[in-house]
Amino acid sequence: MSCAPRLLVLHVPDWAVRAQAREHRIPESEPVALVAAGAVTACTASARTQGVRIGMRQREAQGRCPGLHVEREEPAIAARAFEAVLAALEEALPGWHPLSPGTAAVRARGPARYYGGELAAARTVVGIAAGTGATGARAGVADGLFAAELAARGVGGSGAEAVRIVPAGEAAAFLSPLPVSALGDPELASLLPRLGIRTLGAFTALGEADVAARFGPLGARLHALARGRDPRPATPRIPPRDVDAVVGFEPAVERVDEVAFGVRAACDDFVRALLAERLVCTALRVELTGEDGELDERVWLHPRSFSSAEVVDRVRWQLQATEALRSGVVRVRVSPDAVDPVHVHESGLWGTGPDERVHSVLSRVQGMVGHRGVLTPLLAGGRRPADRQALVPWGDRATAPRERAHPWPGALPDPPPTTVYAVPRPLRVEDVHGRPVTVDERGRVSAAPAVIVSQTGSRRDLTAWAGPWPLEERWWDPSTARVAHRVQAVDASGCAWLLVLDGEGWWAEGRYD
Repeated sequence: MSCAPRLLVLHVPDWAVRAQAREHRIPESEPVALVAAGAVTACTASARTQGVRIGMRQREAQGRCPGLHVEREEPAIAARAFEAVLAALEEALPGWHPLSPGTAAVRARGPARYYGGELAAARTVVGIAAGTGATGARAGVADGLFAAELAARGVGGSGAEAVRIVPAGEAAAFLSPLPVSALGDPELASLLPRLGIRTLGAFTALGEADVAARFGPLGARLHALARGRDPRPATPRIPPRDVDAVVGFEPAVERVDEVAFGVRAACDDFVRALLAERLVCTALRVELTGEDGELDERVWLHPRSFSSAEVVDRVRWQLQATEALRSGVVRVRVSPDAVDPVHVHESGLWGTGPDERVHSVLSRVQGMVGHRGVLTPLLAGGRRPADRQALVPWGDRATAPRERAHPWPGALPDPPPTTVYAVPRPLRVEDVHGRPVTVDERGRVSAAPAVIVSQTGSRRDLTAWAGPWPLEERWWDPSTARVAHRVQAVDASGCAWLLVLDGEGWWAEGRYD
């Protein structure tokens, strides 16, 4: 008996690229590709027929398909467009769990009883999706979310059928002939075939203990999925309700404090309406409309959840910072961009997050000196130490502008300098004979660094040094390109320095205290 729940999954192929094509009024018959970080992330069927593939570099894709429409990937468009499909599905079958834009799951037991079987329920779901414009949708039913989603995507089948039912208890047999790439883990998909393991059946033939010892907890979890053991339920989503706060001004209002006062009552009702649904807002969208038709829109994040006073503050800050509005404000719209169940944000026995009094005082100071007047330091990703520092306005959710987890080729290994200068300090680096130390195009140092001389003329003798390590950034853009060589050096006092040589000379970027 399988421990995996019986699930029905709906999948709309190429939903993200189709949604963006529709948003930008490009016919779906045209070849379209979405690109992120210079690589194709999704493409239409017409683009695939001309040789475009996911993961292909943008230039190669354009070379294979000269008429290709290239669009920057915008996940918000696909998510917003899929809301209409989810709303139609929930009217017929409540309890849908969205997996990604274009894919959603629901427990199969209730729909199968209501429509007279799993096949009838799956066909009904496909028909409902087609009625909202999601043509070509597929449905799959199987034991467990993993098997049901693969069945809906047409993996291992002809791809022509709109519905695929995997009989109860046969998920493992359905998964067995599939390639290991179906697990969705690039590392295992590359490693296992080199070990002679090309199918999920061959992978499941390995012992559980051996897989856990060799591939760790992730490998053990994927091994269980390949055996058809997927206990993950289809957790119903919280259906959105229209709780937007909309305030109109007639005549138009010019002063920030008048707008803030005018929206205060609506913001109170906005927060209360969410609480009535046992929800709190963690991401807030504020839209300001000017008398001449201008629109200023921004999403504000919060480390916990917004109170009504904090919603008013965000409206005020956006008005103070906007340059898009050239006339008075005639309309303010506040809507939740992301919500959480209220119990997730209840305070623990000893409290969670910053003290409320600290948050209140800093928010008040922020209201007086501006949104970016109170900042919180945050570690980010980057090649240079200065790039790894980010300042986030107090109250905003801590989201790094550059992910630390991403690879940063050319970055110095940890530990980073203890002190990083906001503005690098110019200096001279000389050898024992007082001549400037240089580095040629091959990275060879003209002589061993012996002395560093600051702008004030103070000299520090060096007792040890290492490097240089080259750094070449944005070589394709002459206006922002940078070529530099980095050296670590220790002076006679035991202080270590991070020195950088670029086209303008030597600089001290940081100090290891």
